[in-house]
Amino acid sequence: MPAYIHHHDDTEPAFVICPSCVGIPMYVRDVEPHWSMAKIDFTYECADCGAQVRQTIVKPESRH
Repeated sequence: MPAYIHHHDDTEPAFVICPSCVGIPMYVRDVEPHWSMAKIDFTYECADCGAQVRQTIVKPESRH
């Protein structure tokens, strides 16, 4: 496997449900990586009501 292929099993964002509509899945509207790539901010938006939710994913420590 080439060195540049990277699997993101531990850092995949969770499935987000709209808190206002209760049950409607939200889509990713914006992704903002931090300069160190240790954190990534995801902004989700509901297609029905327009509510937004922001979630920060932190890169897990290396397990070597």
